[in-house]
Amino acid sequence: MTRIPINRAYEHSQDMKEKLEMSTAEIGLAVRTTNCLEERGVFTVDDLLNCTSKDLLSISNFGDKTLEEVYHALENIGFYRPGRGPGKT
Repeated sequence: MTRIPINRAYEHSQDMKEKLEMSTAEIGLAVRTTNCLEERGVFTVDDLLNCTSKDLLSISNFGDKTLEEVYHALENIGFYRPGRGPGKT
């Protein structure tokens, strides 16, 4: 018997898939931030998670403040930076 019931595991995987397919506009980023990302070819949460902070900071008009905005938006949907899980500051 599995430790996680299959239907719960399936629901979790579906939820994760839906989050990864969300557009950058859907996660609450400013229009300017979304436009910067889309100009670089970053359209979904999955695309965003495959970028390093260095990649993002190399985008024109994308600075530390914008990077923090992105991190905050990702945390709001359950994606945390290493060492910054739920309830950590």
